[in-house]
Amino acid sequence: MGRKKKIGTAGRFGSRYGKKVRSMVSRIEAIQRQRHVCPRCNLPYVKRVSKGIWLCRKCGNKFTGQTYYPKILKEE
Repeated sequence: MGRKKKIGTAGRFGSRYGKKVRSMVSRIEAIQRQRHVCPRCNLPYVKRVSKGIWLCRKCGNKFTGQTYYPKILKEE
């Protein structure tokens, strides 16, 4: 028997929905689950709480951003 190759977290879909959609889901979930940099303390402790809500586990800063990653606008 051969092994089944999964596409990261999108392997839960099996062969459904097509390769392009599954690879897009895999990339999006990899980006949203990684650690991001906090705008207040500039340390990589920001995790996604829910859709569009982000929390820094170091300083406790809770802020809004985009759905899959926090878009932080720097003031110049």
